[in-house]
Amino acid sequence: MTANPSPGSEKQSLGDLIGGMTAQFSTLVRGEIELAQVQLKEKVSKLGLGGGLLAAAGVLALYMLGLLLLGAVWGLGNVMPLWAAFLVVSGILLVIIAVLGVIGVKELQKSNEVKVDPATGLKATADAAKKGLHND
Repeated sequence: MTANPSPGSEKQSLGDLIGGMTAQFSTLVRGEIELAQVQLKEKVSKLGLGGGLLAAAGVLALYMLGLLLLGAVWGLGNVMPLWAAFLVVSGILLVIIAVLGVIGVKELQKSNEVKVDPATGLKATADAAKKGLHND
């Protein structure tokens, strides 16, 4: 049975030092990977919970919108026939939908003006690097 020398009592060989350093580095890397996995799991679970809560809020907001429109019809029903109140509220919604639709179509048409061309940017970068090498 061999006793381990205490640090400083005996000089370690270069191979022993490199082996120890490699083992410590490997342990450190494994620990960092495990930590990253734990953090990723926590983040994904929080994102899932947040997304689910936002989806529930969106569904409830749609129900609330229906109730608000029904309330508007009911309120107008006090000053005009109920059928006319439904037509007025529907007409207002139609105008809002048309305006949003026209704005959306215009924005989509604007997106066609933007051209995505990564090859030109890469070529310019390569040319600049070549010029930099030739100027040295």
